[in-house]
Amino acid sequence: MLVGYARVSMADQKPELQLDALKAAGCGRVFVEKASGANADRAELAAALDYMRFGDTLVVWKLDRLARSMKRLITTIEDLKERRIGFRSLTEAIDTTNAAGELFFHIFGALAQFERSMIRERTKAGLAAALARGRKGGRKQRIQDDDIRAAIALLGDPKISVRKAAKRLGLAVSTLYRHAPGLRGRVGAAAPEAK
Repeated sequence: MLVGYARVSMADQKPELQLDALKAAGCGRVFVEKASGANADRAELAAALDYMRFGDTLVVWKLDRLARSMKRLITTIEDLKERRIGFRSLTEAIDTTNAAGELFFHIFGALAQFERSMIRERTKAGLAAALARGRKGGRKQRIQDDDIRAAIALLGDPKISVRKAAKRLGLAVSTLYRHAPGLRGRVGAAAPEAK
């Protein structure tokens, strides 16, 4: 049995173009969803996948109707293959129920894997080049030594709490505690001495 899946992203979009193509392809049952492709929890897609049995074929109008990312697309189609369910995309003319379509899809998957590997290599090379120029990765440290000294000076006044000192300096309390662990012991006691 051919089972169709149509998806539109916004409530005001109409799925008629997809529905007409899926009916023309011979789909006996069609599931329609109004949800973003980036949304992992799509109830109608889950229902379509649950509905399908051995030998059925999932049909979509276009690949991006099934998944936005190549990784999710490949994972979904591999799950279908394990259940011995075929996949067809009408626009891209992909049909995993025949040898040529399966080969094309695996080439597609290999290219996606190659792209991910290239991104990883470029990221590593970029980080190494930045490190060689003296730049360290991660976020720039927001708190400076002057901020710690200012916080300690403020906390010399027993009426000023760590929370108030952090607020005056525009910092989070956790940031002060992380960079000046001696402040944790100050619950009503005098502030620690500045070094």
